[in-house]
Amino acid sequence: MQSPLFSHTEQQSQDRYTVQNPQLLRVSLTGQDDLLARKGAMVAYQGLIDFDGEYRSNSQRRARASTGEGLDLMRCSGQGTVYLANLAQYVHLVDVDREGMTVDSAYVLALDSSLHTEVIAVDSQYGISGTGKYQLNISGRGKVALMTSGQPLMLEVTPEKYVNADSDAIVAWSSSLRVQMQAQTHSSNVRRRRGNTGEGWELSFLGQGFALVQPSEVMPPQDAQVGQGIAAQFGVGQQGARGQNQNNAWN
Repeated sequence: MQSPLFSHTEQQSQDRYTVQNPQLLRVSLTGQDDLLARKGAMVAYQGLIDFDGEYRSNSQRRARASTGEGLDLMRCSGQGTVYLANLAQYVHLVDVDREGMTVDSAYVLALDSSLHTEVIAVDSQYGISGTGKYQLNISGRGKVALMTSGQPLMLEVTPEKYVNADSDAIVAWSSSLRVQMQAQTHSSNVRRRRGNTGEGWELSFLGQGFALVQPSEVMPPQDAQVGQGIAAQFGVGQQGARGQNQNNAWN
């Protein structure tokens, strides 16, 4: 049998994480450090690998119930190779250090089990219930695999140059940045999109760091959930500024 398909062979690497192709992640497990991956994201594996549901603490369950933000993870352990993907989205590796990273959980494909995650709130400038946004703060040292719809844009934020991004297009940013959610509109129309422009809530970033934006405000398909094979609510439409239930405060 012959086909150009046979050119898409396995990438050989000694690294733990390898981007097999722009939309597929290869992770090597040695039996020492487990991998946390989004539930349902495994597309293939080799070797002796066990997949178990990851335990969520009471505080994590409360945060998920009250904010809609959080990670549904599985623990991958053993020796072998795991291939992860989701809806052919682009995969990007990020080294997390002491600075930390804040991300919408809908864009997390996998992360080292040594990293710590915590739900945080981003307040709106108007202080109106339902106009804030919840995100996931990732801290510690390790790697995170992020997903984007299309090739993203990395914007540098400096004290001299702040960045504004659509709240439904932002993927991640440096945790050290000062962030405020706002809408460039009159306060009497704060709950509406900006007139007939189609633009609405945005995040303003100040300080020193980065902001990662994808070229899509709603990840397709709009009615599928990350890591799930059945139709469900998905992505920023569920967890972002447009569709999120934010009437309950998270402490």
